[in-house]
Amino acid sequence: MSETDEIKKLEARAHGMLPGVAGICLFMLVLTTINAIAALQGKFGAGSGKYGVLALCTLLAAGIFGLLRLRRWGWALVLGGCLTLCLGNLFVFEKTHLGPFLLRGLFALVFFLYLVRTEVRDRLR
Repeated sequence: MSETDEIKKLEARAHGMLPGVAGICLFMLVLTTINAIAALQGKFGAGSGKYGVLALCTLLAAGIFGLLRLRRWGWALVLGGCLTLCLGNLFVFEKTHLGPFLLRGLFALVFFLYLVRTEVRDRLR
């Protein structure tokens, strides 16, 4: 078996999804569902806050399913959602000094930093 055949096998095998991407998608899908239900119950107000959260949840859900299919547009939407989630949680932590917001913001930051790695980007179509 030649060296080029071995390289071709490794390249063909490397185009699958990384386990971290699947875990991030699962976490973001649960978080998106919880936020959409909270918005429908009126936890974010009755006006523009409610519809803003629902719009963001819709975009993020579409991005999650796109990322699960390894599409570049899905990756971009989830990346933006992770950054928005991180900054939003850190902003709320700065105002309220409640620890769970810091923890959620740092988790979203770790997810963002994982998704910008070249190993993740190379697998997208």
